[in-house]
Amino acid sequence: MSERSSAELNLAAQVVDLTRRLAGPQAEAEVVAAHSAEALTRFANSAIHQNVADATTTVRLRLHVDGRTAGGSTTVTDTAGLQALVERTIAAARLSPPDTTWPGLTPPTPLSGDAGFDPATAAAGPQERAARVRDFVQAAGGLETAGFCRTTYASGGFANTLGQAVQGRSADAAMDGIARLDGADGVARRASARLADLDGAALGTRAAAKARAGARPVELPPGRYEVVLEPTAVADLLDNLASFGFNGKAFAQHQSFAELGAQQFDERITIIDQPLGATLPFDAEGTPRSSLVLVSGGVTQAVSHDRTSAAEAGAASTGHASAASRSWGPIAANLRLAGGPASEPGTSATGGDGPVAGSARALVAGMRRGLLVTDLWYTRVLDQKSLVVTGLTRNGVWLVEDGEVTAAVGNMRFTQSYPQALGPGAVLAVGAEEVSLPDRWSGVRYTAPALHLASWNITGNASG
Repeated sequence: MSERSSAELNLAAQVVDLTRRLAGPQAEAEVVAAHSAEALTRFANSAIHQNVADATTTVRLRLHVDGRTAGGSTTVTDTAGLQALVERTIAAARLSPPDTTWPGLTPPTPLSGDAGFDPATAAAGPQERAARVRDFVQAAGGLETAGFCRTTYASGGFANTLGQAVQGRSADAAMDGIARLDGADGVARRASARLADLDGAALGTRAAAKARAGARPVELPPGRYEVVLEPTAVADLLDNLASFGFNGKAFAQHQSFAELGAQQFDERITIIDQPLGATLPFDAEGTPRSSLVLVSGGVTQAVSHDRTSAAEAGAASTGHASAASRSWGPIAANLRLAGGPASEPGTSATGGDGPVAGSARALVAGMRRGLLVTDLWYTRVLDQKSLVVTGLTRNGVWLVEDGEVTAAVGNMRFTQSYPQALGPGAVLAVGAEEVSLPDRWSGVRYTAPALHLASWNITGNASG
C-alpha cells in the first residue's frame, strides 16, 4: 500500500487509542480516515474556463458507549484536533437516546482483493485533462461544446476497537460533454479507472453526430412505445434500482420490490455490484468490499447491506455502509448490467455519422416502430415499493420505423415502473457493448449496455 493510505491508517489508529483512553475500555469505536483529491477541468462555449483542484483529509468517528451511539468528523488532523473530535463525540453520545439497533463492530477481516490502481490517473494534471477537452472540441467540427474532464484520487484507512485495520486507495477519471446545433444537444460521456482510456476525440465526434441528427424534431402523442435505451439512459435505471430497490434498509422494512429468489426480471438481465477499483476496498464500517450479484438471469439474488440492515434482515453485511447508510440505507453504487451476446454482422441500422452507435445499432435494426432514447433526466420516484419513476428524456430522442431512424423527436415526459420495464418477457434484447459511465453527482460508476424494451410509458410531450 502507499505511504498515503498508511498515513490514514495511522490517523485512524490514533483516534481509536484516544477513544479507549477517554471513553473507557468498554466503548466501541470505529474510525475512517480518508484523503480525497478531485481535479476538474470545465469548458463552455468551446473553451476551457475553469481548472480547479481540491484535496481534503477527513477523520470520522462513530462511538457506541453505555448503549448510546454518536458520530463526528473533523478535517483538523493534528493531535489537538483529533482529541477534540473524541471529546465532543463522547459528549454527544451521553446526550443521545439509547440505540437498540446497534449492530456491533466488524471483526478482523482481510480485504477481498485488489482491482488495481493507476498512479498516472491519480497524479494527472490540468495538461492531461485539457488535451482531452481540446480533442473533444476539435472533433465536434465547429459546434458549440461544453462539459468537463475530471480525475479523482482517494486513499483511506480504517480501524476499530475490535482490532479490524485495513487500508486502500482508488483512482477514477470521467469525461462528460455536449455539442449543440440550433438548439439540439448531443451528449457523450465515459468513466474509467484510467484517464488514458478516455478518448476526447471519439466523445466529441459522438456528441456532434447526435446534435446534427437532432434537428427539426417532431412531436409524438403520449402512449406506450417500444424503446431502445442507450447506455447513458440505462445508467439512470441502475441508479434508481440501487437507491430504492436493492437498498437493504428498504428491503428490511418492506419498502422495496425486491423478493430474494424470485424471477422479477427478464432472463436476459444480470446485475452485479462491482466496487473494487471504483472506490476504497472497504466501507465505512470496515467491512471489505467485493463483487455482489444482485440479479442473475432475471432472479433477484441479493440486496446491499450495512451491519444495521443486515441484522434487521437476518443477513450479513455486504460492505455497503456509508456515513448516511443507517438513515438512508446502504446503496450499491457501482452497478454493472451485463451485456448480451455479440451482435450479428450486417445488422447496423445507420452509419457511424448518425445518432446510433455501438451495439445499439443492432437493437435499433430490430425495432419495428419505437423510440431511440439517449438520456433520462430529472427522474423522481413516485412510488418506492413498485419503483414507479417519472422524468424527462434529454440530449436526443428519435423515431425508429422498420429498423431505420426516420425523425428526431422532441423531449417527452415518462412515468414508468423500472422493474416492470425490465420484467420477464419485457426485455427484447441487450446490447453487447458495456459502457462505463460517471454518476452525475459523485465519483461512482455505472456500467451498462443498450437495452431494447417492449414498452415504455410516455405520458407527455412538448405540448403538455
